[in-house]
Parts: sequence; structure tokens; C-alpha cells
Amino acid sequence: MIEQKLHALLIEDDPNVLYGCEQAFYIDEIATVGVDSAEKALRLVHPDYPGVIISDIRLPGMDGMALLREVHALDADLPVILITGHGDVALAVQAMKDGAHDFIEKPFTPEVLVDVTRRALEKRALVLEVRRLRQQLQDRDYIEHRIVGGTPGMERVRRLVRELAPIHASVLIEGETGTGKELIARALHEASDRRGGNFVAINCGGLPENLFESEMFGHESGAFTGASKRRIGKIEHANGGTLFLDEIESMPMVLQIKLLRVLQEKTLERLGSNTTVPVDCRVVAATKHDLRKLAEEGRFRTDLYYRLNVARIALPPLRERREDIPLLFEHFLLQASASYGRPAPQITPARMRQLMSHNWPGNVRELRNVAELCVLGIEADAPPFGDSRNPDGFSLPETIDVFERALIREALRKHDGNLVLAAQALQIPKTTLRDKIRKLELGGEVR
Repeated sequence: MIEQKLHALLIEDDPNVLYGCEQAFYIDEIATVGVDSAEKALRLVHPDYPGVIISDIRLPGMDGMALLREVHALDADLPVILITGHGDVALAVQAMKDGAHDFIEKPFTPEVLVDVTRRALEKRALVLEVRRLRQQLQDRDYIEHRIVGGTPGMERVRRLVRELAPIHASVLIEGETGTGKELIARALHEASDRRGGNFVAINCGGLPENLFESEMFGHESGAFTGASKRRIGKIEHANGGTLFLDEIESMPMVLQIKLLRVLQEKTLERLGSNTTVPVDCRVVAATKHDLRKLAEEGRFRTDLYYRLNVARIALPPLRERREDIPLLFEHFLLQASASYGRPAPQITPARMRQLMSHNWPGNVRELRNVAELCVLGIEADAPPFGDSRNPDGFSLPETIDVFERALIREALRKHDGNLVLAAQALQIPKTTLRDKIRKLELGGEVR
């Protein structure tokens, strides 16, 4: 929800009356938009409209009563104040029954107009604030549910997504293959006010170069051999929504120039056309490489890099957040169980140690695959269960610390931070558990 200054939308076909009302609002510092017909007003109104409506009942074309019905079909909580003549009191009473906020009878003083409008603006401000807070809670719940993990690195990722989602700036997501870059891009989209638009994902490394331009920008009928009809490109399809460009580093250099122009001008031209098409989409790009280094080496356009890297989210590989593995694995087991209609198996401590010590070159994607194999009962020969090697540089003390931290965090999570219940589940004395929590710096997990 984009915040705008609250104002009064004034509808009056008599220019003298309109001017007088605008002057009264100006003196009392109420922002005003004035139009002379209900039809013009409706072109401005939308759900969550940041203002109130003051309209004469008697108007050329659509009258105030019809306007009231149209407005409330868009947003039932949008206050509408009707101005009536002396003979229209019965109409005004009916309007109040139909949901009008208030009515003002002509002739009226500026003080009456301002007072009624201020009360309506206060009511509108409260409604919009409640909606904003409710949406924030929904967005937070969505982000917490979709982005799983309790390590500091993942807490930082969730915080960045919450902060960046309402902003329309471009975002660059960096991370190894399988770390969840598209999931983060979707979370940015779903937690933004662009969620009603399309989320359009393009793998820049998966499109043949000879089709890339047509796929991205679209084409007109007859633009090239085989172009029998107009095609809307991916960028145009993302208008009003989010364009996700995965493996952006593989985009051909000549198309990088065209993409940069679209981002700067917010317009594009389909192949075979000289007409510009306005586009307004948020761009989220992803890469598994150091894009800045590629730009410095001349393998990626520097100006496009800076245009995409307005904000940056770095995703840690799974081997750097091993404590999240039990929670993630349980999450994927439950998903696979629901998908395949089979019970989720119990994972023994020995098997969890194998999961924790595996190096996970495929990251979260590989972990999800192992969870699905476990549910299907065919995981025995697949890594990590079929591979007992320790990852390079992962010492025994580090393995023990990581495993202990994960088990303790999981026990505290399952028992809502209750130290006594967690100690019982782990079958260790409460004092021992308290010492380990202090040593492993898990005090924040205890309620």
C-alpha cells in the first residue's frame, strides 16, 4: 500500500461553488482535488484511496447517488459526503441509509464543510492504518512461513525481505545454485503492493540467444519469419508486477544494453514496431557469480550492474547454516508426505548426524530431494546416507558443536523455549542444558 497524503476529492459542476470550497480547504490546510463530474472522479478512485469524497447530489451525467453506489462497490469504507439542495433532504436521508458518511445542506458555511470533512478524513486515516498494519502482519507471516531457518544469516535475509518488499527498487540476489533465490524473489513480490500483478520468472541461461529478444520484448505480426501474430514479451507481461531474471550473468551483452534502456526509460519497443509501450515492473535479478567482478572484467555491463544492484540480498549456502538442517528437513518431509500421500518417516539421531555432516553441494534443493526420497523409502544409496565422507575442513569439534546446537535449538523450538521440557526431551539435566545453551550462545531461544 503506497502512502499518499490524505485529501478531499471535491465534485461540483458549478465553478464558483467549487472554487469557494477549494479556498475553504486551502485556508484550513486540507489538500484538495477538484473535478466537475462524477465520471472524472471515478477515474481517480480505487480501493485504499487516500482521501474522502465530497459530491453534489445534482450533477450532469451520473448523479451523487449513483456515484455513492459505484464508490462503495470499490471500497465500502471510503467516506462519501453529499451536498444537497433544500429540496433534496429526503434524498440525503436515503443516501445515509445507503452508507453515505454525512450530508451538508446548501447553503453552508466554510466552517461546517471543513468540520465534516475533517471528521471524515480522521475516519479514513484510521481505516487505512488498520489495513496497513493488517497487511504488515500478513506479509510477516508469509515471510516467516516461506523463508525457513533460525540462524543469524537467515534472520538477516528475512529482515531484508521485510524491509525491501514495500520499496520498488531493483534487488540483486546472490547465492549458489539451490540456495532459494527464486523463493526470495517470490517473497519480495508477495509481500509487496505489486502482489496483484504477475510474477514473471525468466532463466536467462535457458533461452536460445536467437529467441531471447522476442521472448523478452515481444514482437509484432510479420516482424520476422514465423511471426504470424503479435506476441507480448515477458517484460510487458510483468507490467504492474515483478520481473525475475535468474542467471542474469548469462544475458547476452547486446540485450543487456536494451534491458538497461527499458529500466531507465520505463518503455520498450516490440520487435517490428516503432511504437513505445510504457512498462512499470519491479526487477529482481539473481546470480550465482560475483557480478561486480564480472563487470570489472568487462564480462557484464557495469552500468546495468549498478542499475540492478540498488539493494542486495546474499543467501548463505546450506553448509554455512547447518543448524537449520533439522528444521528444513522436517519442513520438506511434511511437504513430501502431503504431496505423495505417504507418512513422514522418523529420522534417527544417527541419520540426522549424516545430514548435518554432509557438505550439500546442491544446497537446499538437494536437501529437499533427499527428504522426498526418504518419504518414498528409496534414499539408502543416495548422499548423504550413501556417503560417509566428512566435508573438507569440517573438524570433529565443529561437527559436535553444530550437531549439539541444532538438537538443542530444535528441542527448545518444539517446547516453546521451555528449559525443563527441553532438558527432559534431550534426556540431560537442566543444569547441563543451561551450561550448553550458555556455551553455544542460544540464550535467545529460551522463553
